[in-house]
Amino acid sequence: MSTLKRVVQVLCISSSTVVAAQTPEPPRPEYGTDITIEVAKKIAAATLAECQSNKWNVAVAIVNTHGSLVYYERMNNTQSASARIAVDKASAAAMYRRTTRVFADTIARSGPAVMTLPGVVASPGGMPIFSGGKIIGGVGVSGVTGDQDEQCAKAGLVGM
Repeated sequence: MSTLKRVVQVLCISSSTVVAAQTPEPPRPEYGTDITIEVAKKIAAATLAECQSNKWNVAVAIVNTHGSLVYYERMNNTQSASARIAVDKASAAAMYRRTTRVFADTIARSGPAVMTLPGVVASPGGMPIFSGGKIIGGVGVSGVTGDQDEQCAKAGLVGM
């Protein structure tokens, strides 16, 4: 194969990789009116019920669209670090309008650059809260594994 042909092949492969890497992500949902304390308490109650049924001790935090705490509860004998982690997961989910699992997946796929963004938590268990197709806050759960934290957060959203 001629050198020119080889160079053209390499350039074509390289440019297609760059184009694929730059495919825009779908637009994220808009923000709605901030979550109320009443809705936050319902989500927390359903979250804790799921955790209690599995005998998992966790902390659950509900935040508004700006990541500010609206409601928090911690089960007895939950590790101390979970208090802050739950709030951080909820804030990341609300402010970045995506689950915290997305950050973990992005890092695994593309490397640690996303970790340089402020407030990123790359552990499952943080989920945005939707109402009418818009984000009204975030829920964060911490205390067991990331998958178990996320299971509890999902149960809380169903309980909304």
